[in-house]
Amino acid sequence: MFDIFYINNNPNITATQVESIDDAREKSRTRYLWVVDSCNDYSNFDFAQEPVPWESEQTHIWPSQWQVNGGTYLLPKKQCNEVNYKNDIIVRNNTEASIVFLDFDNSNSNNLFEIINAVSDSVIKTRFISSYHGTLARIISKVESEYLWVVSSMCNYADFDFTWHPSEWQNEMLHVFPSNEQKFGDTFYIHVPTFKEQINNIELLEWYNTIHFVKDIIVPRWGIPYVKVSDDSIVKDVRQHNFNEPFILFTNASKEYKLPTPNLWREKTRTVIPLSDGANTVLVPRDAKNPIDVQVYDYPYISKKYIQYSDAPLDIIFISNGESNAEQNWKHLLNVTNGLSNNVKRVDKVNGRVQAYQQAAKLSNTAWFFAVFAKLKVNEDFDWNWQPDRLQQSKHYIFHAKNPITGLKYGHMAMIAYNKELVLNNDALGLDFTLDQEHEVVPILSGTAYYADNIGTAWRSAFREVIKLKDSNTIDNEYRLQKWLDSSDTELGIWSQRGAEDAVEYYNDVNGEFNKLRLSYEWVWLNDYFAKKHGTEHAL
Repeated sequence: MFDIFYINNNPNITATQVESIDDAREKSRTRYLWVVDSCNDYSNFDFAQEPVPWESEQTHIWPSQWQVNGGTYLLPKKQCNEVNYKNDIIVRNNTEASIVFLDFDNSNSNNLFEIINAVSDSVIKTRFISSYHGTLARIISKVESEYLWVVSSMCNYADFDFTWHPSEWQNEMLHVFPSNEQKFGDTFYIHVPTFKEQINNIELLEWYNTIHFVKDIIVPRWGIPYVKVSDDSIVKDVRQHNFNEPFILFTNASKEYKLPTPNLWREKTRTVIPLSDGANTVLVPRDAKNPIDVQVYDYPYISKKYIQYSDAPLDIIFISNGESNAEQNWKHLLNVTNGLSNNVKRVDKVNGRVQAYQQAAKLSNTAWFFAVFAKLKVNEDFDWNWQPDRLQQSKHYIFHAKNPITGLKYGHMAMIAYNKELVLNNDALGLDFTLDQEHEVVPILSGTAYYADNIGTAWRSAFREVIKLKDSNTIDNEYRLQKWLDSSDTELGIWSQRGAEDAVEYYNDVNGEFNKLRLSYEWVWLNDYFAKKHGTEHAL
């Protein structure tokens, strides 16, 4: 029988400890020698075997269930270069690596620690703080073993085999096991001396030289809990939620989503992840709670590369009140939207703009609705699948419309995606129903506004719009004001111009006094003011 040696721990067989294979060769008194690994089970292994003559100058290496080199060698006493990898497996059933358990304070953490603690007598429990780089750098100095397992409370190790080991040429690498499909996983196998040399010289764990991303062993993550929200924006829900998990799914959708596995390595990789185009369903990291104030965009790390679904299309509400071209534009809208999934409804002959808008909101079954005003001939190419951004605070979205008289393209008489809740709570105390609340301009052409179908509507529309333009002193509005005041060759264009001129005159006469400007939204006052300026021949 040949001499048997071990390098690290005793494998519970009769063997002699040495410093290295070269040391074993020097101390051996037999023509062949064994070098064994304490992690392997040799209870049924035959140490009496001897190479056949034509294999006498080879190094014979037995595999484990994991690698072709399982740490068991039969060597000739003299040096040799040829290697013979054997086929019969020696089962590896032990690991000499310590285990560090990283606690993410999630609901499964304590139960999982008990499972891991039963695997090894040397489990170190510590909190995960900020990043894997910082956390591992903090704890690595306390580790005395040559190899180290780092596991996470975010993962399920019920079927994980801690006897795994790398190939001999990978011994000094940082080994990372994927969490589900996430390459940057939460389970690490570390060669401690090499790690200590590198960790304080790099800023990110991703910069480690070198990382082996294990592909054939996947460690499953625990499921991500969800919060059902009813609001049209998740901002309030995120701010009020008590995060007990690194990630929470916020949704008001009824469908099931295939959730991606977020990268937990550092804050920048722990992004807000919308799963639908309108952000009706969103994965939100615990890191985002404190930074979020007004909108989710207060948190700087947002990834939209995982969008999988389209949210339900918005309802379309046509609002009319006796406009001469209302029926024509209504039929055009029905034709354009024929075959779409949007519900198309109509509000007709409701006196008062506030009452009409709120009636439209009550008809809507979606959190936002497209308000199409009767003077607007909608663009045939408009994308009715457009969605509001629920990562922002609740707001109205104002599209563009083309003015056939002035040539302007902006929000006047354009379609508006109204937020239902905001509409119902709008007291209309300002000059403009929409602009009085949170809003955003969407530079998409919604159609052409044929407002000047008669003298009265041409004058009235211009008068009311120019009052608002005068009261908002911006460069854009100064340009728009001038376009309204430009001369026109058509009769209706002339009356539109007169309405603009009368508005400027009135604004100056009242010195921009708010209560007097608001009179322009009262139909009776407008009729009287028009008659005063232009007589009753063309009464509104």
